[in-house]
Amino acid sequence: EVAGLDPARSALLQAARAAEGAPPIVRPRERPIIAMVERVGQATFAVLDEARDLVAFVGMVAITLARTVTRPSRLRGGAIVRHIEKTGFDALPIVGLLSFLIGVVLAYQGADQLRRFGAQVFVVNLVGISILREIGVLMTAIIVAGRSGSAFTAQIGTMQVNQEVDAMRTLGLDPVEILVLPRMFALAVALPLLSFYAAVMGLLGGACAAYAVLDLSFSQFFRQLQVAVPMATLFVGLSKAPVFAAVISLVGCYEGLKVSGGADGVGRLTTRSVVVSIFLVIVLDALFSILFASFGL
Repeated sequence: EVAGLDPARSALLQAARAAEGAPPIVRPRERPIIAMVERVGQATFAVLDEARDLVAFVGMVAITLARTVTRPSRLRGGAIVRHIEKTGFDALPIVGLLSFLIGVVLAYQGADQLRRFGAQVFVVNLVGISILREIGVLMTAIIVAGRSGSAFTAQIGTMQVNQEVDAMRTLGLDPVEILVLPRMFALAVALPLLSFYAAVMGLLGGACAAYAVLDLSFSQFFRQLQVAVPMATLFVGLSKAPVFAAVISLVGCYEGLKVSGGADGVGRLTTRSVVVSIFLVIVLDALFSILFASFGL
């Protein structure tokens, strides 16, 4: 028994007592197949929404870029140089080491297979074409996506959480012009140079492996490389680098500007940025291969 309770609290107590005797809510049994179809549908719509928003972001960046081209003084040269250093120069050790080891692995595996046919010298062709045309630029783009693309998302995402991006808009500054364009220009410069460096290190690794396994001197290796692999092969590989750079920088900045919810959001969208960037880079590389093959390159 409760005595001396005011009318408002008395009505609440009566409602709570009435709810105690209410029958429990029985949910209909969910079929696993229907639940799976529902999850697949939700994921499909989420991917389509993500693709739509990313295309809209690319359009917004293109408009900002066109506006900046008409007024080059608005472009922040110091920020571009700083990002070139972070994305390019600081990545030289990891890119060089991995490319060298990939060249070693390709040469060892190629020599082992070609030895059965007495054609060990063609390991130079295998290493040269693979590194210069595909693997050099592709591995560099994947490394940069995991290293620099995630950094773009984390940096801009932290600024978004701390409301620094909102402060820019309040001051009349364009976040795309301040945050996105310098990173995109810097990566467009750094990635082709890194790809060329990776190709050189990969060939050097292949030459070292050929010397160790086949007793092929460095001069013989590079002489055979010059004969077997035309210079156009290098240009075909490097022509992909600016496109990969644009994709990595745009995805990294787009995911960073979408961050919300504190540190959890930063970590979640940083992971998504790396996954989406690598996926798009591999898809574009496949499309480039089909395109170049159709043109006979």
